[in-house]
Amino acid sequence: MNDISQIVDSLENRISKLLHKYEVLKKANAKLTKDLIVSENKTSELQLAIDDWEEKYQSLKMANSMLGGETEKREAKLKINTLIREIDECIVQLSE
Repeated sequence: MNDISQIVDSLENRISKLLHKYEVLKKANAKLTKDLIVSENKTSELQLAIDDWEEKYQSLKMANSMLGGETEKREAKLKINTLIREIDECIVQLSE
């Protein structure tokens, strides 16, 4: 009878230890899951920022290719100013 009692005590002790380990692992899993979500959110934000910067880079690249050298820059600025004046005239005519 004493042997059975020791076996039962041993099993209870092991089960208690397993339950404790289970709770510790469950808490660790919850923390890791939370950290993963935070990391995924940061990754999404960073990806959006990268996309934004890539778009700006492409715009600058296009603008630089359009401008070219100093004489081309001056001509491009004059063309842009002319277009702006024409747009302003159109807005005035539409508002009348």
